[in-house]
Amino acid sequence: MEDFTVLSKETCCSTQKKEQGNYSNDLQNKVIKRMNRIEGQVKGIKNMMMKKAYCDDILHQISAAQAALDSVSRVLLESHINMCVIERLKQDDPAVVKEFLTTISKITK
Repeated sequence: MEDFTVLSKETCCSTQKKEQGNYSNDLQNKVIKRMNRIEGQVKGIKNMMMKKAYCDDILHQISAAQAALDSVSRVLLESHINMCVIERLKQDDPAVVKEFLTTISKITK
């Protein structure tokens, strides 16, 4: 299995103290569970392609996988707003607005 470790700058989610919270273990577990199901959906779509399944059925499965990813995105966005964006706004961090608007632009394409 490939390692998808992200090497990025420290973020509010990665630097907050546990008692302040970032996304909770419960949220992390729920998201990972959803992502595992989505991974299964994608593998199923690949198998459908390999078996030359009916195109309409494949398209329906792709749509379902996209909807599932959108759902995960909404859950993480809500957590990010509540745990990171609001906190940074309280700290008068003006950079968070530009960062947040960029994020919204990317996820609403």
